[in-house]
Formats: sequence, structure tokens, C-alpha cells
Amino acid sequence: MTSHHQIAIIGTGFAGLGMAATLLQQGITEFVMFERAGEVGGTWRDNTYPGCACDVKSDLYSFSFAPNPDWSHRYARQPEILAYLRCVADEFGLRPHIRFGHEVEEARWDNAEALWRIRTSGGTSTARILISGHGPLLQPRWPQLPGLETFAGPRFHSARWDHGVDLSGKRVGVIGTGASAIQFIPEVQKVAARLTVFQRSAPWIMPRMDAPTSPRRRALYRRYPVLQRLSRQWIFGVAEARFLTFSNERFRRLAEELGRQHLAAQVPDPALRARLTPDYRLGCKRVLVSDDFYPAMTQPNVDLVTARITAVRGSSVVTDDGQEHELDVLIAGTGFDATHPAIFRVLHGRDGRSLAECWQPMQALHGTTVAGFPNLFLIVGPNTGLGHNSMVYIMEAQIGYIMQALSYLERGHLLALEPHPEAQAAYNAALQKKLREAVWSQGGCTSWYLDENGHNGTLWPERAVNFRRTLRRFDPALYHARLSPRPLPALRVCFKRVCGVSRSRV
Repeated sequence: MTSHHQIAIIGTGFAGLGMAATLLQQGITEFVMFERAGEVGGTWRDNTYPGCACDVKSDLYSFSFAPNPDWSHRYARQPEILAYLRCVADEFGLRPHIRFGHEVEEARWDNAEALWRIRTSGGTSTARILISGHGPLLQPRWPQLPGLETFAGPRFHSARWDHGVDLSGKRVGVIGTGASAIQFIPEVQKVAARLTVFQRSAPWIMPRMDAPTSPRRRALYRRYPVLQRLSRQWIFGVAEARFLTFSNERFRRLAEELGRQHLAAQVPDPALRARLTPDYRLGCKRVLVSDDFYPAMTQPNVDLVTARITAVRGSSVVTDDGQEHELDVLIAGTGFDATHPAIFRVLHGRDGRSLAECWQPMQALHGTTVAGFPNLFLIVGPNTGLGHNSMVYIMEAQIGYIMQALSYLERGHLLALEPHPEAQAAYNAALQKKLREAVWSQGGCTSWYLDENGHNGTLWPERAVNFRRTLRRFDPALYHARLSPRPLPALRVCFKRVCGVSRSRV
């Protein structure tokens, strides 16, 4: 039996939960959430590797409308963030709207009926509006290495950590030194007999300066919430200032000097320090924060290998210097396929083609709506990613924009809404011009920000506050609207407060 809903949301990570909570706050109750797993949390549910934590301070990496005064550290750990998201689902009454174990296998726009036909692993549904909260950092990327599938021992990706594998006393190999790897490598080093780290390029790493939050601070935040809001605004402002390291040559050089001083202070061996020194401009790849990665790399049970991996043979990883590195366990810390998210292959628009087929290259209007895909809204869509600030801020900006679009649909008695192709093309042409001149393209590195053709469909090229400004007002002139010949069921009790209240806040 096919169920019908006014709004369907894909995913229950930060994006999906934030969207659903805002709908309920605005009086909209007729929506459903499809979740492939058995619990909420998105990437913070799936990534359970040792040392997993956020690299944005806790007061900012949380919803502005749901502050948590009880973060235990400046930078929250994965279990605590997952507990926070579970609490949001409970406190805002979202669980009755969630269909767990319902992976979206296909969603097609039915132009005749002006609705989305959705097939999930748990059944079929239709929806007038489809909102994807499916983030880009979900599909693990394995390195393309001959023989990798035949590795003799346990082998897993950091995003699918196998907690059944005991690493104690084992010879462990780690491929990659990215954001996840620098967090779990210090934990693995503590238990492994031998840890071999295969590094393609050294990351820029800044001091983390993490610390527990005191009971007094937590008590003050609970009693005076305004203090936590001020802390959030301060953290946001400092993070925005860091964007200057991407756009201003003088600030970039200062930041690079700080990174080199951090490396020198923690790695006394000049030969090892040279191999851990980046050979590209700061910002070209994601800038990382850590206080324990460099010390872990100096330990006597750790080997850093910078030679290129050519193959995996039995229980050995072979490098182009002729060495064979014998291992018991192999772990990939090689990130995600951010430029080809799997969800884009299952969303089919007005002409029957999927987003993956239409996107040559990946693009959207304001990273939120796509020409040819009526009544589809993306949260954390193309060119919404940040290298310097909190993605929750970006999500809230998009949620506010979507609420304005829903208000326009309702007030205009419209069946469907989609951006004009010309508006989308003009928006992306301006974006790509900025990106081609920016450090991510000119910094002398390759990164997951770019697809196989060098197109940057992931990052926003300016400060986060500028992104919010572009979404401050929904402009109907950028959209094609389809009028309904008959009255439509109301999406909400009333729309009076949408414009203004739903805009994202710091």
C-alpha cells in the first residue's frame, strides 16, 4: 500500500533533524522522514572509530535553536554528538515521523500528478515535497590498489570501523593522513605492536587546544543561556576570521608559520619533520586540528611511509621503492566520495534522468534547488561546504530558505516550483569563477573538493555569513511556478511567522 505525505525528508542526521524540528516549530506536522538505519545520527552514528570527534567547537557545532549547556569538552566526541542528536529527536517529538529501516532506493517526479513517487526498502510512498538531508560524507572511498580485495587479514574503512578486530599487539597499516586518520592513528598507536602509516601528502595541522568544560561553566550556561549564545557568536566570529588564511596572502603566510611551529614543537627529528611538512599552500586541502597526531608519529612503534603504494600482495603492502610492508590488519582512512554521493543516482527529475546523469558537472541554485527537479530541496547540496566554519550554520541557512519556498508555494496555491535553468547557470558561473581563482584550485594540491575533471562542486568560496546573505530572501523571479487548478491540502496551520523567524541564526 502506498502512503501519501505532504513532505518527505531523506535522512536523520543534522540536516534532516534540523529540517523536521523547524517544520514542527512552524506548525507543519504532515511529513515523514526516511532513515536507512535503525537510529538517528547520520555520519555521527556511522563513524565510530577510536578518537572520533568534531573539529568545530561544541557551542557552535549544534543547532542555534537547541543549545546544549552540558558539552563535556570544547570539541565534542562522537558519542556525545550522537547523544545530542538523539536528544533533539526526542525533545522535539520527531520519532513518530521517522520510518527506520527505510532506505530510499528510488524517487521519481510524476509530472502529471505533480508529486514524488518514492520507493524505499520498507515500502512505497508519495510526497508533494521532497527534501534530501543526505550529506556528501557518507559513501566511503577506498583507494584503487591492485590486490586490495585479496588482503590476507582483516581490512576495513574508518567509516565502517570493525570493532570486532582486536588491534592489540598487531601489525597495523593505515592508508591516509586526513581528518579521520589523524584522530584514530594516536589511538591505534597505543595498542598496536607496529603501526605503519602510508602518507600520500602531509596535511597542514594546527594546535587543537582542547580542554574539558568545567562544572562551573556548564552551570552558568544552564542558568544563563545568553552566555552560551555569546560564546557561540564569539567562536563563529573567530572561525570567520580564519577565512582570511584562504583569501589573504599575508594571513596565509602567518598561518603557515603557526603550522610549522606546531610541527617543530612536537617533532624534534628533522628527517621525520621534513616528511610531515606539507608541500602545498595552506587551505588547498582541509586544514586539520590536532595535539596528539604528531606525538604519536614520533613513537618507536610507528613507521611513516611516503613512497607510493603500488599493490597489495597477500598480507603485504608494496610500495614503489621496492619495499614490502607485512601487516596483520589494514585500515583505510581515505575519506568519502563527496563529488558522487549515492543519493544523486536515485533521484529522478521531470525528464526521467537522475541527478547524477543531469549533473555534468554537479550544480544547484544556492546549493538548494535544481532545475528540472520540481519541489526538490537539498540541504548540504553542491557548493555549500566550508573549510573554516560550522556546517550546522549552513544547514540552518538552507532550512530558512526552504521554509520561505514552502510559504511561497502555499500562498500562491502552487503545484510545483523549480529554478529557471538560466538562473541556476548564472549563479554557478559566478561561483566557479571565484573557485577557479581560489586556493583550492591554485594551491598546488589535489583534494576531495575536486572531481575527476577538476571541477569544485563541494565548497562555498566565501565566508559563511555571505552564504546566509544569498539565502536571506526567496526570489520568485528565479523560479518557474506551476499553478494548481484546484485547492491543495494545506501544508501547515499558518504561515504568518515563516519569513524572518526561520532564518538561520548564529
